Amino acid sequence: MPNQPISGNDLARFAGPQTFMRLPEAETPEGLDVGFIGIPMDIGTSWRSGTRMGPKQVREQSAMIRPYNIQTGAAPFDALQCADLGDVAINTFSLSDSLRIITETYDKHLKHNFIPMTLGGDHSLTLPILRSIAKKHGPVALVHVDAHADVNDEMFGERETHGTVFRRAYEENLITPSKVYQIGLRGTGYTSEDFTEAEGWGFNTVLAKDLWHKSLTPLAKTIKDAIGDQPCYITYDIDSLDPAYAPGTGTPEIGGLTTPQAMELIRGINGLNIVGCDLVEVSPPYDPSGNTALTGANLMFELLSILPGVPYR
Repeated sequence: MPNQPISGNDLARFAGPQTFMRLPEAETPEGLDVGFIGIPMDIGTSWRSGTRMGPKQVREQSAMIRPYNIQTGAAPFDALQCADLGDVAINTFSLSDSLRIITETYDKHLKHNFIPMTLGGDHSLTLPILRSIAKKHGPVALVHVDAHADVNDEMFGERETHGTVFRRAYEENLITPSKVYQIGLRGTGYTSEDFTEAEGWGFNTVLAKDLWHKSLTPLAKTIKDAIGDQPCYITYDIDSLDPAYAPGTGTPEIGGLTTPQAMELIRGINGLNIVGCDLVEVSPPYDPSGNTALTGANLMFELLSILPGVPYR
């Protein structure tokens, strides 16, 4: 029988282990189908910090989530062996060293055949994960949900930050450009190229304004059909949501996605060959209510529910 989250009927939700959905802890991914990994880091941010506290609060808020998705029929814990692998021991004083540590940690983990689901942490962590993922799977398709394209060349002279991730991933051949979908982009830039340059590389960009008042189910089908069965990585920046839904983030932008749209998008790409995913940029100090982390935890559950092998209706 696969691991099950501790039921709120057996132990009050405010008690028990501080793991994702109160799952068992594991030291290695051996025997797992899915492992939750925290990366408590915010030294790659350029505006508001605090995402180092993200993994802890997302785990805390995940205690509210029950194991069966009534709306979709998904029961991921009946189909997949899941556990919490704890946090990556980053160097909190060095971003470059932390990125090295993340890649080395994931290289070690990915010797086992499992899907890593990462709790962030700022978005700079996605680059070292992709470096490791690409060693195992080759260049991957990418579903990137975010207010920002994160394709800057440099930020304050640094080439590896939360705003340069996908330019580096493109340059390093970690992703397949024609199968990169950046969804929810909006806000202001320094030049018009901030929003168009990556399209020249082959990226598919979808501005938030083109999604206002619309269902994202048709977009999800387009993405699913285009990516096919290629290994796919999903990176979900919580600032893709409008700050009315997710104020606790480092770089909020008005006019973003709604939570129903977020759920439509994730549910609509069920069937992709997902080999990893992350949820980043939850910054608890900017949302004392915990609602942003609660939303992030639920989106992770939605992502878990569409992994290969989970029955879905």
